[in-house]
Amino acid sequence: MKYLLLTFCLFAAITTNVFAQDTAPATFTNPLLPSGADPWVIYHDGFYYYTNSTGTRLMIIKTKTMQGLAAATRTVIWKPPVGTNYSKEIWAPELHFLQGKWYMYFAADDGSNDHHRVYVLENPSADPTIGEWTFKGQVGDPTNKWAIDVSVFENKGQLYMLWSGWEGDTNSQQSIYIAKMENPYTIKGERAKISSPEFEWEKFGSQAPPHVSVNEGPEILAHGNKLFLIFSASGCWTDHYALGMLTAKASANLMDPKSWTKSPEPVLQTNIENSVYAPGHNSFFKSPNGKEDWIIYHANPTPGCGCGGQRSPRMQKFTWKKDGSPDFGIPVKAGTELAVPAG
Repeated sequence: MKYLLLTFCLFAAITTNVFAQDTAPATFTNPLLPSGADPWVIYHDGFYYYTNSTGTRLMIIKTKTMQGLAAATRTVIWKPPVGTNYSKEIWAPELHFLQGKWYMYFAADDGSNDHHRVYVLENPSADPTIGEWTFKGQVGDPTNKWAIDVSVFENKGQLYMLWSGWEGDTNSQQSIYIAKMENPYTIKGERAKISSPEFEWEKFGSQAPPHVSVNEGPEILAHGNKLFLIFSASGCWTDHYALGMLTAKASANLMDPKSWTKSPEPVLQTNIENSVYAPGHNSFFKSPNGKEDWIIYHANPTPGCGCGGQRSPRMQKFTWKKDGSPDFGIPVKAGTELAVPAG
C-alpha cells in the first residue's frame, strides 16, 4: 500500500510541476518596477542580475526571469562611508563580470555635482549577491575631470571604458569619452572624445542657467562586424531625452573619433500616443535561450516628470535591419501585454 501511495504522490508532484510550467505567465507588461532610473542587466550562469540608480547605495536584484523582477529579492551590496568624495549622489551603477571577478562601477560625489567621479568595487565570488565587495577606488584618466555613466566593454582582447564627461571644469556640455584599460580598475593612457551634441535633438537642455547640452549613458551593442554605441541625448529634465547611436567597425581604431559615425536621427524617443516620455539610459540583454535581443530603458509616464522618481524600467524585444543596425521600434505603451523573453 505504501508503494502505491508513493507512486501516486510522485505522479501528483510531476503533474503539478508540469501544470505550473504550462500555466506560467506567457506575457508581461511594462513597467517592470514602479520606479528605477538607469536600469542595467547582465545575464550570467542562468540568472539575470539587475541594478539601477538609488542615489544612496548599491543594490542587486537576482532573478531567473526578467518578468519576475518585481518579486525577486533585493540585496544591498554596499553603502558608502560618510564624509568621503563618494558618499552621495550615487548614479548609474553597472555590474560586469571581467577576468573571473565581478565589478560594480558607479558615479558618486560629496554632495556637489561638480565633484562627480567614477568608482568601482570588486568581488571574487561566483554570485555577486554574496561574498565580500572591496572598494577599489576611483577609475579615471589623467585629466581627472567630471565623469558619470561609466560602462566597460571588451573588443579584440582590449578592455575599454566609456563615460560621459566635461571637457573642462564647468557644467556647459556633456560629451562621451573612451579610454583603454590596463585592468578592470585602471585606465591606460589618455581619454578620447568620440561624441558631443551636434544635432538639434541632442541639445534640449534649458533649465535654470546655464543651458546644458547632453550626451550620456553610453552602452555598447556588438553585432556582426560592427559596434553600435547607444547613448542618451538632451537633458533628462526634458521630455526630449532620447537614444542616439554611433557606429564603428569592430576592426577600427576605437580611440580615433573618426572611426565613429553618428546617426542623424534618434533611434528611440518620446512617443506621445503611447504616453512614454523621455526614454533613455538603456542596457541590453539576451533572452534565456539566447535567441532574442532585448533593450531595457527608463521612461516617464507623463510629460514634465524630469529626472525624478517617476522614471521606471521598461523592456522590449528588438530586431535588426538589413544593414545590420538595431531596430528598436517605438516605446511600448505601459500595460500592453508582451510575450516574455523566450526560453
